[in-house]
Amino acid sequence: MGSVRTKSVRDILSILGSLPVIMMALVFFISAISLHAQDRYMVKKPESNIIFDGLCNEEAWENIEPFDLIMFSPDYGSEPSEKTEIRIAYDETYLYFSGVFHDSNPEKMKIQLKRDDWKYECDWFIVILDTYSDKENTVVFATSPSGGRTDVSFAKDVEVLMRDMNTNWNTYWDVKTNINDNGWEAEMRIPFSSLRFNETDEGVVMGLGLIRGLSYRNEVYSLPTAKREHTFWGIYKASQTREILIKGISPRKPVYITPYILGGLKQQNILNDEGTAYEHTNKPEWNIGLDTKMRVADNLTLDLSLNTDFAQVEDDNQRVNLTRFPLFFEEKRQFFQERRTNFEFNFNNYNRLFHTREIGLYGGQPVTVYGGARLVGRIKSWDLGLLSMQTAPFEDELLSENFTVMRMQRDVINEQSTAGAIFASRTDLDGNYNVSYGLDASVHLFGNEYLKAMWAQTFETGEENQALSLDPARIFFQWERRTSEGLAYNFNFNMAGPDYNPGIGFESRTDYSRYGTRISYDWINSDSWLYTHGFYLSGYLYSDNTNKITETSSLVFGWSFESRDGMSGRLSANHSYENLVYDFNPYPDLSVPQGKYNFLFLDGYLYSPRGRAFVLQSSFSAGQWYDGYSGSITLTPSVIIKQRLQFTGTYSYSRAWVDERGQDFNSHLFSLRGQLVLNTKLSLSAFIQYSSVSKFIPSNIRLRYNPREGNDLYIIYDEGFNTDRYREIPVMPVSRIRTIMLKYTYTFIL
Repeated sequence: MGSVRTKSVRDILSILGSLPVIMMALVFFISAISLHAQDRYMVKKPESNIIFDGLCNEEAWENIEPFDLIMFSPDYGSEPSEKTEIRIAYDETYLYFSGVFHDSNPEKMKIQLKRDDWKYECDWFIVILDTYSDKENTVVFATSPSGGRTDVSFAKDVEVLMRDMNTNWNTYWDVKTNINDNGWEAEMRIPFSSLRFNETDEGVVMGLGLIRGLSYRNEVYSLPTAKREHTFWGIYKASQTREILIKGISPRKPVYITPYILGGLKQQNILNDEGTAYEHTNKPEWNIGLDTKMRVADNLTLDLSLNTDFAQVEDDNQRVNLTRFPLFFEEKRQFFQERRTNFEFNFNNYNRLFHTREIGLYGGQPVTVYGGARLVGRIKSWDLGLLSMQTAPFEDELLSENFTVMRMQRDVINEQSTAGAIFASRTDLDGNYNVSYGLDASVHLFGNEYLKAMWAQTFETGEENQALSLDPARIFFQWERRTSEGLAYNFNFNMAGPDYNPGIGFESRTDYSRYGTRISYDWINSDSWLYTHGFYLSGYLYSDNTNKITETSSLVFGWSFESRDGMSGRLSANHSYENLVYDFNPYPDLSVPQGKYNFLFLDGYLYSPRGRAFVLQSSFSAGQWYDGYSGSITLTPSVIIKQRLQFTGTYSYSRAWVDERGQDFNSHLFSLRGQLVLNTKLSLSAFIQYSSVSKFIPSNIRLRYNPREGNDLYIIYDEGFNTDRYREIPVMPVSRIRTIMLKYTYTFIL
């Protein structure tokens, strides 16, 4: 069949066979208009030593002029309502920031509860650094009046927020704060050893952004004043930062050695071989491992991991899936987070050539990771990512496997255009393999116009693996106008051949062509309660390449808004067409026979203002579903009690029914997450879920003591309960599995 399909596209191959060459030609020959850099700010050394205590009234800060911040929202371009003084300084070891944040209503301040608690309901002091001055990537350091620390990274100049924001990125830095009758103060110090930068003859050039957020006013002050058309997340764009120059510093090369020890008890109730009773087992568990981080060159960092462990990672949220496609789950494991974007090769939606959750997980179960290495950084103009991991066999289903990925990317033409390549392989001890490569380019044409092109191919054991064929290939083109004010649009085309199969990636469909578009128009009204709102029209069509039929199409018309006080919402009307060539059975008591279906439905969401002690998020969907009907509603209330205790609950109800076949599916999902923070070092979190479909309650409790970065003590308790014990014979036990673990890590800095 492979040769027949190849012959059927021979005429197309005459054009597309040289696609990689065409893509690279586009990169190097399309002209663009670059943004004009703002005047550089020369960072000064203080005349005396900085006393790092959270107080900013010392002599070292007095001779340094504060930055002038401007209100970004809701009154764009206005003077801040509250006086704000932020300064920057440095010595041979640290980059320092101080902030004096006056507040006429200090009793209304909202604080950050714990490490990496990235949320809106806080007063924030945020530092944004484009350390390479590449106008693409930023690292973010944030604190609140409590002195809690949050660090985040952004990539690709924040093209797509949820894709380009990495909240799991961590590094070494410190902050101290002080609350007083006039507001609060903060001192932040970031070791140069925690930053990656280029050293030139004139010094080190970085991009700088500063933000102050007042939650109860829903006000944001920033430097520089990013373009309003980018809305709130525009202030995190690397392209909007102001250039600063630091002289007389060099990249430092400390070695971080972090051993861990893990011990505990695992209890299970397992059905015996005869299937007549459940047997209780007690199994002590212990493990040791080691992580090492070192800088092997000025801009290259090597991570080595032995017996990699992820015991402290929180469980995934349970979800209901009424589609015929797999759900996508984000990576939560810390080892894969640093410079994560160096490895990304993402198409539209969640489809990607490389997804780290394929490493160390199989069918949702953890697979032992023997260890591996990761090299990230920059060589001249190239961003580099190299990863290699080895996993253990998993029961009788998987042999020991090696996963290797290499990604390279660089700026071309102008500061907002890039080109790159990726190689990925997955091999086992029997010689079975799945390898892939890809080329991509994103070109800033002019104004807000961008062109993106991607090409990939995969080859694996047992396939024909014809390089001059579209069968194992993936193609993506997109032209878009990026703006959040006025007219925005994108037009895209995707194609995946029948033999395209990324072995370390995620792909929701196979053997298809996709045509998609989205056109929107948005208004920003600084003087109105309706701060922003806009209409959009989007649509897509999936066509089966082999059978030449339309599989799926969708047309959506919607309206979204955000109010001056932070309330936001969306309402959309959707028309969908599905052509099922086989029966679809999402759940045992719910099925859809093959056939052609047209259906209409509404969906939307409404979020209450964010800077409050109580916040409510809600979403809904209702309408036709194939030859039946479906509806769902999700409510997520969150409440902060006495600034130290927070509860977030979620209730989701889903129903799908088909009267003609007498089918009626109902699902209830509950979850409750609690966080108790005694101080910035000690926190307790609990997470419990219930699904009426699985009839199972997983629960997780974690106590974390974090006296300093790199030094952690975790006590982890997990238990899973069966709720309908009598649905099977023999009667199921109350508890399916119970574990209690203690994990301790300590980082030695050499």
